[in-house]
Amino acid sequence: MSHTASALPLAFGIPGGQLGTLLVALIAALVVVLVGKFVLNVAWKLLVLAVVVIGALWVVTTVLA
Repeated sequence: MSHTASALPLAFGIPGGQLGTLLVALIAALVVVLVGKFVLNVAWKLLVLAVVVIGALWVVTTVLA
């Protein structure tokens, strides 16, 4: 597996060695952060929607009870 990881920078035309490996690791971290940002954005909207819906249901059941 380490052979594949060390060949990864060369596959993209990035110079080998520690700097090439570090660059690939930083790009991978960037992708993870960007995907996480998108997922958290969607989760935030769903959470706000859930609070509004449950709050509205609570108000309706309190008024009608």
